[in-house]
Amino acid sequence: MNKEEFLSELRSGLSGLPSDEIDGRVSFYGEMIDDRIEEGAGEEAAVAGIGTVDQVVSQILSEIPLTKIVKEKIRPKEGKRSGWRTVLIILGFPLWFPLLVAAAAVLLSLYIAVWAVIISLWAVEAAFIISALAGFAAFGAYMILGDRMLALAFLGAGLFLAGLSILFFFACAAASRGMILLTKKMAIGVKRLFIRKEGKQEK
Repeated sequence: MNKEEFLSELRSGLSGLPSDEIDGRVSFYGEMIDDRIEEGAGEEAAVAGIGTVDQVVSQILSEIPLTKIVKEKIRPKEGKRSGWRTVLIILGFPLWFPLLVAAAAVLLSLYIAVWAVIISLWAVEAAFIISALAGFAAFGAYMILGDRMLALAFLGAGLFLAGLSILFFFACAAASRGMILLTKKMAIGVKRLFIRKEGKQEK
C-alpha cells in the first residue's frame, strides 16, 4: 500500500469525526510517512511500518473522548433534512430516551457484574495471603510453646496457602488484564458504531 492509498483509507475510516480532527490526523500520519521515506525507507515499507489502517483508526479512537464523537454526531447539519431530523428526534424523545436509558443500564450492570467477579477474585487472593501469614505466625507461636506437631501442621498449611496465593495471583492478574483490554475494545467498538453510521449517512 502506498502513501496515497493509506491516507485515503485512513480518512474514510475516520469519517464521522470532526473534520478538523480528521485533517489533523491524516496530516500527522502523512508527515510520519514522509519522515520515514526521508530516512531511506521505501514508500510501501514506510507505510507498513506504521501499521494497518484498522490499527491506526483504533489507536486514534482510543485517544478521542466518546463525548466529542457524540457531539459531532448530533451537531446540526445544514439543509432541510437536518430540520426534519431535529423534529423527529424531539417528537420521538418519549420513546427513544427510555429505551436508551434502559440499554445503558443493562450494559452498565453487566460491566459492574464482571468487575465484581474480578474484585472477588482479588479478595480471595488477599484471604490466601492473610491465611498463609497467620499459619506462619501460628507456627512460631506453637514452637515457642513447645507443641512441635501442631507447629509443623500450621507451617505446612502456611506453605500450602502461600503457594496457592502465588498461583492465584497470576490468575487474578490475567483476569484483570483481560477485563481492561475488553473495556478498551468495547469503548472503541462503541465509537466505531458512531463513525460508521455517520459515514453511511454522508454517502
